[in-house]
Parts: sequence; C-alpha cells; structure tokens
Amino acid sequence: MTWKPTRREFLHAAAMAGGALCFASAGCETPAARANRPSLVSPGCRKSKVRVAKVYMGIPKAHWPTPLMDINAEVRRYEDEFARMKGEFADVEFVTSDLVTSEGQAAALKDKLETADGILAIHLSMGIVPVLLSILSAGRPTVLFAAPYSGHEWTQFGGVWKKKEGALMECMLTSDLAQLAVAVRPFRAIHHLREARILNVTTRNFDGYAAAVKQKFGTDIVKIDRDRVLAAYKAAPDAEAEAETRRWIGGAEKVVEPPRDEIFKSCKLALALQKIMDEEGGTVMTVDCYGSMWRQLPAYPCISHSRMNNLGLGGVCESDLPSSMTHVIFQGLSGRPGFVSDPTMDVSAGSIILAHCMGTPRMDGPDRPPAPYRLRSVMERQEGAVPQVRMRVGQKVTQSELIGTDLVIYFTGTIIDTPDSPRGCRTKIKVKVDGDADKLWKNWSHGLHRVTCYGDLAADLARFCRFKSIQLVNEA
Repeated sequence: MTWKPTRREFLHAAAMAGGALCFASAGCETPAARANRPSLVSPGCRKSKVRVAKVYMGIPKAHWPTPLMDINAEVRRYEDEFARMKGEFADVEFVTSDLVTSEGQAAALKDKLETADGILAIHLSMGIVPVLLSILSAGRPTVLFAAPYSGHEWTQFGGVWKKKEGALMECMLTSDLAQLAVAVRPFRAIHHLREARILNVTTRNFDGYAAAVKQKFGTDIVKIDRDRVLAAYKAAPDAEAEAETRRWIGGAEKVVEPPRDEIFKSCKLALALQKIMDEEGGTVMTVDCYGSMWRQLPAYPCISHSRMNNLGLGGVCESDLPSSMTHVIFQGLSGRPGFVSDPTMDVSAGSIILAHCMGTPRMDGPDRPPAPYRLRSVMERQEGAVPQVRMRVGQKVTQSELIGTDLVIYFTGTIIDTPDSPRGCRTKIKVKVDGDADKLWKNWSHGLHRVTCYGDLAADLARFCRFKSIQLVNEA
C-alpha cells in the first residue's frame, strides 16, 4: 500500500522556543537570509565562507578560439554569469578573480592559491599550458572549466595532467555556464568537513576513529555524556516544549501510535539537544539510542534528529559516525540532508527498499517545501515518537557511505514507491537501482547503513574523492 496525496502542509517552524533560530557561537544566518538563499548552497550555521581562488587563463590574440577575441571582455562575460548566479555562491569568498596570461603571473598568485579550499581555473584560449602547470604546483584541489573552442589543450588533460603526481585536477568541458556553480561543490564539502563538529551522545570509546577523521578531514568528534543531556532536558522550559509539540502534531497528516505525552517528551529532548548543539557550536548530533543510551534518556531522539535536519544541521541515528561524516559530505555537495537506512532487497523488481523509522520532511533542503509526514512509534520497539515521511516518487537519489577515511561506496537510483507496510521501519522508499540490483547485493559490504540524498551526486562524489585521495566504488 502506498500513501495517498495530502493537501496539508508541514507547519513546523524552523525555530527554538517559538523564536528565531540563531547560534552566536556558530555565526548563523537570520531566518530571512536563510529563506532567500538557494538550497544548493549548503545550509546551516557555518563558521566561515568557502575560500575559492578563481583564475582566468588566457593568452591575448591566441589562434583559438580566435585572435580577434577581446580577452578582457571574455572575463567580463564570465563575471556577469557569476553575478547572475550570486545566490549559488552566497557562502563562497573568492580570494582572487585574476586574469593570468603568463607563468610568472600565475607564480605571483601562489600565496593566495595555497590558502584556498580550491581553485576554479577557467580556460579562455590556447597556450595556457605553463599557466596551468604553475597553478597546479600550488597543490590545491583544482577544477578546470573549459568551454568549447577554448583551445586544443583538452586533448592532454586526461592523459597527462590529471594523472600527474600531486596534480589534484578535475575537468569540466562544457558550454553550460551554470556548471560553474557545480564546480565549487567539492571545495564546499572539503571546507565543511574541516569545520564540522559532530556530537556523539554515548559512553563508548571512539578515540581511534575520531583521531583518523581529524587527521584526514579536520573534523572534530566530541563525546557528550548522559548527565549533560539530562540537565539540559530538565532545564528546557515546558512551555517551549509544549509549543514544539503543537507544531509537530499540527503539521502531521495523522498521529497514529504515540500518545501526546510521548511526543511532548521527544520535543523537550529535541530542545535540550539543540541547546547542547548551540553551546558546542555543533553541526551534527548522533545518539547511541540502541546502545549505551538505550532507555537512559527521557525519550527517543528521533524528532530531534529530524528537526535538526530540517534546520540544515544534522541529526543521525544510532551513534553512527560514518553516516554522520557522509551526511556532512552530502550537505556540502548538495545543500540537502541525508536519510540513514536499513535496506532490504527486491531483486525481482531491480530495486532496493531503504527503510528507517526516522524520516526528514525537508529532504529538498531547509529552504524548500517539506514532504508530508505522520507521527508513528519506533517499529522495532513499538514505543517512542518518530516522523514517518513520504518522500517524492520519481526523485533521483544517491546512496553512499564513507568507510574509514579512504573509501566511499555508493549507488544511484530512482524512487519508484513509498511503501506503507507494517513490516520494516516506518519511513520507506523503494529505489529502482541504476545498474544491476543482483550485483548490488552480491557486492554489499561494510555493514547495513547507507545514507540517501536527493539528486544524482555521482560526479560530485567523484570530484570530492579525487581531491581527498579516496577510492570511490559503485556497488551496483
């Protein structure tokens, strides 16, 4: 059985205590600014902008694209496009936007290039080989954007410079200038990983993993103890928890199992965890709900996780640190949250069913219309309160997981159904696999969880993985 369409809109306000959500420690935007920003710019509270060095490479009067081209006018044409798409670059600081016509000029920019998260090198004409090699010597992730007729150098990009030791270069050969915004996505993911602060409510030791990701990505993972959560829960005003409860119930299509008191406790815990996120400058919260925190907290953290995802932060189930890292990567690449799932296969339909009780209504991003949801119990435990979300049929999705620090596994597909079955977790999507579903299950490894994000992010993942020296494997 599949859910029927609803006219009801999600009414949950993106606010704590019924007011504007803003964390001074994280330097977050006002709700008005957030509402005006495109979802492709990663959401949430970020400490600083993504630093991108924009470099135009061209030689005056070069034979291609034509010796009659006004190279300065060509730069202005691109700059007009950047201005038109300024919303896509709202979180980007261009540390330079120089036209470079010689190797010496490129060398003079080295200090600026070395401080950038990434370099966007725009190919304007023939004869730019020395310039490009000088730019690559800065050792920064570099996306080379080359429109048709720029020159003949593209014939060497794949065979020589892309494979050159130490040359972190990816190429985009396209006439679509909108792809300039796509080019900075891997830089954004790298930047956000470096600034991310993942809070893990658990008693378990994760020092080895935390040290490895800190060394590779710069990410901080911080342990939060139970007593701190209980103190924050006790301090959370009941009136604010009641207002949050009314928003979640008012926005739901239906409340099925959970009693109102259970929803209230879940909302009060959500406010408590949000307060800790504020104090810590956190970006993602995960809770060991089926492990060391099993029945050690006043409620399940599912509504809290969904709420944080709605706000452009991150809430991840089961103290799952690899999925938390994957969530940050997806936010950087797409501006959208992830959906952690326990999959089950249906090879006869060439599909996989991805299920978890906790769903996020704003899978399109915090600034986009939400999906309908119901309030349900946690299926396995038949208790607690979770949002059961109906995602969009026909939506392209990417499933992925960061394994350790040197491997990313993924596959893509399209949502073909949102099963409303009493079996399996509450929120479910049936995904038609791109490729071979039989091969997918035979290749399955590294545990059960995968993180699903709206959109086909395979190319973005490939660029990110190249820049971070990570192996990328398509499981299907």
